[in-house]
Amino acid sequence: MTVAPSLDSPAPTAQSHRMIATSPGTVPTAASADHRSWPERLSRPYPLVMGVLNITPDSFSDGGRFFAPGDALAQARRMVTEGADIIDIGAESTRPYGAQPISADEEIRRLRPILSEIASLGIPVSIDSMKPVVVAWALDAGAAIANDVWGLQGNPDMATLIAERHCPVVIMHNRDRAEPGIDIMGDIAGFFSRSLEIAAKAGISRDHIALDPGIGFGKTQEQSIMVLARLEQFNSFGLPLLVGASRKRFIASVTPSEPDQRLGGSIAAHLIAAKAGAKIIRTHDVSETVQALRVASAIWSKE
Repeated sequence: MTVAPSLDSPAPTAQSHRMIATSPGTVPTAASADHRSWPERLSRPYPLVMGVLNITPDSFSDGGRFFAPGDALAQARRMVTEGADIIDIGAESTRPYGAQPISADEEIRRLRPILSEIASLGIPVSIDSMKPVVVAWALDAGAAIANDVWGLQGNPDMATLIAERHCPVVIMHNRDRAEPGIDIMGDIAGFFSRSLEIAAKAGISRDHIALDPGIGFGKTQEQSIMVLARLEQFNSFGLPLLVGASRKRFIASVTPSEPDQRLGGSIAAHLIAAKAGAKIIRTHDVSETVQALRVASAIWSKE
């Protein structure tokens, strides 16, 4: 039986970082890493930082900048140095507009040259995929966490796989399309409840689950802003919240900007999310986000 890895190793910095305990040259898999529950991993006073690594030619945020394996590996090492606690790797664009679907074989082909080496860097790797066969391959190659943008509702085999592998899973809210007239908070809550029922029936432990409200996915810009403003409501589920507002289009609805010009808006959204109780922040800009979260935490501790 494999067990889930620890995610609470001290955040690495430019000066030093601790590696997950493995023998030299081995890949830190779910089987080789020490297991502790989500609450223990997420007990520090500021959120874990999940660095985004898109190895796609059509990423909305970086336009394929890290599609080449050498560039992807260099970026992964950079994020570790900058203080990332988790690296989230996606080989298929899941952007909510204009994404081109690819086959599982193509997704694995993109992952194969880099995933095991990134997993050996010493922090957990999350696989951002909607396909159970890709997630299974990635877990075998050293990934430790499944990040499902359809929250266990896109493919019935996903929940079974997660239960069998005993790995942490991020359940993200999603919709086929945005509908301005709906109660988005109620829609997300209902979605989470259905996903948690699926997880329970499959045998996924609650302490392996984090919830992501899916900023920008199946939502209008106004709805994304509303979700951030009311994020605290989802603490009622008693599970860690993950928020990924990095470079999202809603920022441009407030201050017109291209994705690579949205750092200020991303940090503003993530600080608000952290204040509301988010335990994991997913970002393209690791160094700046780590600094912002640590400084904000130091200030909040004096309130």
